[in-house]
Amino acid sequence: MIREFHSRSVEETREYARQFATGLRPGDVVCLSGTLGAGKTEFMRGISQVFNCEEQLSSPTFSIFNVYGGSLRGEPVTLHHFDLYRIESPEELDALGFEEYLYGPFISVVEWGEKFPEALPGNAKKVFIESAGETERRIVLSC
Repeated sequence: MIREFHSRSVEETREYARQFATGLRPGDVVCLSGTLGAGKTEFMRGISQVFNCEEQLSSPTFSIFNVYGGSLRGEPVTLHHFDLYRIESPEELDALGFEEYLYGPFISVVEWGEKFPEALPGNAKKVFIESAGETERRIVLSC
C-alpha cells in the first residue's frame, strides 16, 4: 500500500509520523529516505513521540546508531535509530554488526537505508520525504 501526504510545516510532518508510528510493532524495520534537510529527523521525532522517548532523540549522523527506551500502552519498547549517511560500503556496515540490530523485539528506523537495500529485510516499511517548497514536504509511505 502506498500513501502520499503533503506537509506544510514541521509540526504537520511530525503529525504524519505519529500517525504512521501507531501502526509500528516490535520487529518492524522502517527505511527513512530523502535528501539532506528533507525532514527525516523531524519525521523520526514524530515516531519517537509515539513511543514516549522524544526527550532522548538526537540526530545519529555522527554516532551512526542510537538506542532509545520507550513505551506504548504501558509496554516497554526499544527504538533503534540508524543514520547510514557516512557509511561507505557493505563491508563497513557488516563491521558495525548492522544486521544483528535489525532483527529482534524492537523497532528499527534506518535513515539513508536506500544506500544498502540488500541489508534491509524485504518487508521493511519505506518512507520517502522530499522538499516541495520552503516549509512544505511531500511524504510517501510504502508498507
